[in-house]
Amino acid sequence: MLLAGAILMVGTSACSIKTRIKRADRKFAIGEYYDAAEIYRNCYGRISAKSERSLKARVAFNQGECYRILNSPKAVKSYQNAVRYKYQDSIAYLRLAQVLHYQGKYRDAEKNYTIYLEGHPNSDVAKYGIYACRQIEQWKKQPSRYRVHAAKDFNYKKSGNFAPAFIGEDGDALMFTSNRKIQNSKDKKTLKRPSPVTGQPTYNLFTTKKDASGKWKEIELPDGIYGESESEENSNENDSTQQDKNAIAAELGACCFTADGKTMYFTYSKPINGQDLGAKIFRSDRAGGEWGEPQEVKLFQDSSITVGHPAVTANGDTLYFVSDAPGGFGGKDIWRAEEEEGQWINITNMGPQINTGTDELYPSVRRGGVLYFSSTGLPGYGGLDIFMARPTGRDTIYDDVSENRIAIYQVQNMGLPLNSNGDDFGITFEGNKEEGYFSSNRGQAKGLDQIYHFVLPEIVFAVEGKVADNNGDPLSEGIIRLVGDDGTNVKMQIRRDGTYRLKLKKNVRYVMLATSRGHLNQKQTLTTEGLEASHTYQQDFALAPISKPITMNNVFYETGRWELTENSSEELMHLVKMLEDNPNITIELGAHTDRVGDDASNKTLSEKRAQACVNFLIKAGIEKDRLTAVGYGETHPVVADEALHNQYRFIPTGQELNETFVLTLTKEQQEICNQLNRRTEFRVLKTTYKLY
Repeated sequence: MLLAGAILMVGTSACSIKTRIKRADRKFAIGEYYDAAEIYRNCYGRISAKSERSLKARVAFNQGECYRILNSPKAVKSYQNAVRYKYQDSIAYLRLAQVLHYQGKYRDAEKNYTIYLEGHPNSDVAKYGIYACRQIEQWKKQPSRYRVHAAKDFNYKKSGNFAPAFIGEDGDALMFTSNRKIQNSKDKKTLKRPSPVTGQPTYNLFTTKKDASGKWKEIELPDGIYGESESEENSNENDSTQQDKNAIAAELGACCFTADGKTMYFTYSKPINGQDLGAKIFRSDRAGGEWGEPQEVKLFQDSSITVGHPAVTANGDTLYFVSDAPGGFGGKDIWRAEEEEGQWINITNMGPQINTGTDELYPSVRRGGVLYFSSTGLPGYGGLDIFMARPTGRDTIYDDVSENRIAIYQVQNMGLPLNSNGDDFGITFEGNKEEGYFSSNRGQAKGLDQIYHFVLPEIVFAVEGKVADNNGDPLSEGIIRLVGDDGTNVKMQIRRDGTYRLKLKKNVRYVMLATSRGHLNQKQTLTTEGLEASHTYQQDFALAPISKPITMNNVFYETGRWELTENSSEELMHLVKMLEDNPNITIELGAHTDRVGDDASNKTLSEKRAQACVNFLIKAGIEKDRLTAVGYGETHPVVADEALHNQYRFIPTGQELNETFVLTLTKEQQEICNQLNRRTEFRVLKTTYKLY
């Protein structure tokens, strides 16, 4: 009797488990993934691995599917269990690879992609996955220039927030999807509808505007979209399989707007009497400040086909959307429709250049037909990645299903930091700016989506510096002229402190000329050709005075000789450039010695040294008529100016470093003075060479 009772209990328990699994299967079939996952989880451990191995594998796989769709890290373990118990469909390897890819475990992901590819050699999804896993480390070294940060104005604690969309092109109003708890400003009742799909409160549309200072104001429900019944709090269990009409709550999200901000399209989903009718697209037109009653957009004759995630062109004549309609490439595809006299015609799948065997979602379109969308199938970092598809304008391809022609696109992953190994999607641009918002669940332990701001910083090229005399004192009357090979011709007065800054253009070669009254001109060249990132050139100018000699500190000779050392070349080439920058001057090259040695020998040595400098300049291409060599020997000692006094405090300003003064100094100070007297100078003789 006891044995019979035990057997009866086991049989009853087995029936109970299978009944619960069937209930989970029904929920899974209509998309109630959160509820289904909980039932599968409770049943999984009670299924015998020996007698019901195939059932255990299927429950594990379905559980993994639920967790994957809900962005739960538990999906990995579930798919591993499905593989362990030999789930009959090898897609378990593909799904395992995808969730490992999503978690950034690229080696393990590649391994499972490869296993799946062996049985499905034509799978582009597996090929793309393997390629991405092998390339990601290299991609990480080449991020884009976009700057990304969390948009705190729109994110709310313990809630999901995603799919932002600017209302028109002005950039001063935004709508997005969120499941936050918020009070309706009219009836003061809190929206709180737990969803059997996500286990989270129901998602709805919310809107906000900028105030006069450019800050986002309070977030609220859009007027006119929600009727009274939609704003009531629902306290019943939201279970569509129980066929409780009063427990069903609609979800709204993924909206878009025409350029004038007067027409909105959005996604609407509401199971009725336990039947999942799929998502639909609705349209609402705004009159004044309130949206009109939404009307369903009819795209397919078959009402069971799911459509959502609308994206409309600026003038409203073309609608991009997501659908699982027949004729697609697998999963959800992106489609396109054209409006004619209030009807949507030429329904066209965007083709294999956009769509893959998995999901392509959240399209967004900009002027010029540039399409942005997210994909789990194209090569990426994991999860949904944002892609840009730019029409090439070269040709079109024929769509066999719709019998329409569609443009050929160049498709590009938007890269880091817009993309991550999480889900990145729902991008919107502020008018023509390279700035806006997108959604991502990166770094979110519970997989909740958050809204991020992005901006592509302007590439700025500039040149800045200081115009001073040879002692470093600013020349406040200096002028900078900038001439570019694109026709640029700019002239500017420098600031009082001698500084300047000029903006440059991309891919232009420039010549700069610094001038100041009573000083020689100086030229410099620079280019922005080939620069891909912002860059500021630092270009200082030291202008030599016309009225007094200039010492060349780095001209050196062999000891007791007149031959120039190799170290003198750089300084003398600077003099060559100065003469080229000032083609109408003639100069004197004067060489000086110290007091050591007899006068005649010093005179001869200095003459030969001066001539050595002249010979160098002539060899460098300077006309002989512009150069005069003079050897002064020890007859012209240095007279200290303020700059020299500041450098050597023992030398008074205005003091000539003659023998009488030098002999009053210490031996160390005498050697300093001797070095100062041993010098080569140039001074301007004429400024009218070949002018007349």
